[in-house]
Amino acid sequence: MRYYKDIIFEKPRAEEIRRLGLLPADLHFHTRHSDSVTSVRDALRLAARRGIGLAITDHNQTSGVVEAERLNPGVPLIPGIEVSANDGPHLLFYFYTVADLVDFYRRHIEKNRRNGPYTAIRLDTPELLDRREGYACIAAEAHPCGYAFLNRGVERCVAGRCIGQEVFSRLDALEVICGGMARSHNLKAAGLAAAHNLGRTGGTDGHLLHELGGVVTCAEADTVEEFLDAIRARNTVIIGRERPLVEKAVMGTAVLPHHLLYTVPLLQARWEQGLPRIRRFVRSRLNPRPGGGRGRDSDALARTRNDRPR
Repeated sequence: MRYYKDIIFEKPRAEEIRRLGLLPADLHFHTRHSDSVTSVRDALRLAARRGIGLAITDHNQTSGVVEAERLNPGVPLIPGIEVSANDGPHLLFYFYTVADLVDFYRRHIEKNRRNGPYTAIRLDTPELLDRREGYACIAAEAHPCGYAFLNRGVERCVAGRCIGQEVFSRLDALEVICGGMARSHNLKAAGLAAAHNLGRTGGTDGHLLHELGGVVTCAEADTVEEFLDAIRARNTVIIGRERPLVEKAVMGTAVLPHHLLYTVPLLQARWEQGLPRIRRFVRSRLNPRPGGGRGRDSDALARTRNDRPR
């Protein structure tokens, strides 16, 4: 099993991190403005108490960040959003200003949302990366190796030929420790970041207040601008641990009611995301195999035709 010197799987200790001249920040956290039970005010208070920065990354929504800025938290606030792409991946966009984040949301995300606010919007990953051009922002992929059997990671989508390999060249970073993932998936994500020379981020993907700060991205920075520049320059240290299975189950139970209200659009999005794989499977069964051979279905069809009376 390979480990990386700038990716540390242990509980973050914010005081020790800050004594080293680094700013720790949880770059993946949700609030009541999407599918969490945590209020923005409570998240900010805990971040201030623990001495960490925070990126509120609600699903396809920016109102939580706007509320946080209005509350003037006194903690480093990285304006962020987690956008669910139509073809599967979840993209984390981090902006240098709240104004740019809100402009991006209103121009490109809001009008492409489905009825289900937390489900995939009607833009594929390449389209989303096109839309972010012209903005000062960082594009990172959340949990790049996917969640369970779901098509929610860029690596899984590339392997399934839903997205081309070139997508990695258009990203700035990969999330290499996600609190909701397994260790094996996070290590695989770290390997992908190294292979594609990408920056590294980490966050809890937390929905419950006590999860905040369990994974942090650390950079030598005094401002949000310097922090995001460090991600782009690949000068970050990621520290944290994945949640135990029991805690994952508790979080899932808390989040589930938010999603049940939008079961129909969620199923519609899942169907649309699965269509490319279904079509490829059907073509692989019906089309001739490379090298002149034919699939079993094609052979059966040929035998049927040959057996017909003439």
